Amino acid sequence: MKKSRKTIFIVGGIVLLAAIVIVSVKQASKNTVTVQSGVVTKQDITSLVTASGEIRPQNYTNVLGQGFGKITDIDVNEGDVVRKGDVLLRVERIQPAADVKAQQATIDSMQAAVQSAQAADTAAQADVQQSEANLEKARNDWERGQGLYKEGLIAKSDYDTYKSAYGAAAATLAGNQARAKQAHDQLAVAQFNQAQAAATEVHLRDVLDKTTYEAPINGVVTFIPVKVGENVVPGIQNAEGSYLLTISDMSEVDAEVMVDETDIPNVKVGQAADVTIDAYPNQIFKGHVVDVGEEAILRTSGLATTQETSANSQEARDFKVHVRLDSPPKLIRPGLSCTAKIKTAHRTDVLTIPIQALAVRSRAELKAEEEQQKSGGSVTLAAPKPAPNPDGTTDNDDVQGVFVIRDNKATFVPVQTGITGITNIEVTSGLKAGDQIVTGSYKALRTLRSGATVKIDNSVPLITDQSSS
Repeated sequence: MKKSRKTIFIVGGIVLLAAIVIVSVKQASKNTVTVQSGVVTKQDITSLVTASGEIRPQNYTNVLGQGFGKITDIDVNEGDVVRKGDVLLRVERIQPAADVKAQQATIDSMQAAVQSAQAADTAAQADVQQSEANLEKARNDWERGQGLYKEGLIAKSDYDTYKSAYGAAAATLAGNQARAKQAHDQLAVAQFNQAQAAATEVHLRDVLDKTTYEAPINGVVTFIPVKVGENVVPGIQNAEGSYLLTISDMSEVDAEVMVDETDIPNVKVGQAADVTIDAYPNQIFKGHVVDVGEEAILRTSGLATTQETSANSQEARDFKVHVRLDSPPKLIRPGLSCTAKIKTAHRTDVLTIPIQALAVRSRAELKAEEEQQKSGGSVTLAAPKPAPNPDGTTDNDDVQGVFVIRDNKATFVPVQTGITGITNIEVTSGLKAGDQIVTGSYKALRTLRSGATVKIDNSVPLITDQSSS
């Protein structure tokens, strides 16, 4: 009986001791935060700006309608290589050709009129010269007659004859001079009419020439939206003419991508880029930035901000950037979807940490946590709001930093950062290589307080199958 009672006491003591141990462990771990950790390392880091867009030839042209007419021939097909001056298509030319022929006949008639006017002008000038000679003779005869008459050597009738001859010669000269001027003016009018007819022929021949469309550049015919028999109309005011086809010079190819406005300050001409094209999977094409847009483009409408007067100030904006492919693939086509990763900065052998390790705390929070630690209060809970400063302000400036693990405690350390890579970020001050830092979880980093006791658990979290629930 005594032995049984003794056994009961021993068992009860063991149970009580176990309970005390369990309670002690729970109490000890009550203020412990489970975190994931990482190590500050030195490595190379590259900052990338990723943007999507499409393939565009550096030089291309859209051939538009230049006059009225019906398409009679299309001499090229999509994919044909053409040289500048090659015939692309033709529209009907019966009426323009007839107009040119009629105008040529008009020019021939004008030429004959000019020749006739030149002959009349020459004859009129000859008459004036003859009249001037006759006038000179009549003047001399009259002057001699005046002397003879004063000396009484000729009769009054002879004197009057000399005087009348001189007057008639002067009148004849005046008449011939007037006719010469008229003939000269008629020649000028004929020459003007001839020049006008020639100008009209240039216009009509230009209309005729525009019935044959030639390639303005070397390239590949990439799109033909029209068919034989369709009508072509020219552009009127702000309306473009009929769109006939597109020629693209694929010797120089760009990836035209849209870069978010928050990334555009880091993008500069000359920066290297890796371009992937959806049509060429598992291939990376090297390139470089050749042009950075100066005006924002609205993401929804695709219009520049100066074109869209009713743009919402909160609407997302992009900037157009052209990345020239150093060695584009053969048979590449305009309009292919692509993605460019532009290398905006690169650092070699620098301190880096995972991006998710960065935390932001206000100076007020850090000040309150420091006071809590000094007073022996719990630091795993949110710090109370600090009292205002004597001047009525509060210390709400944000501080960027990371939690460094020292003696199983997380200490908030302010850091200065540099460029950002895909998963890591450069640290320029505040840490050293080998420091152990808190990298997760997101919930722990959001609520963790400086000085809190932490427990490291870097095991891979289990992924629950929500479909079975």
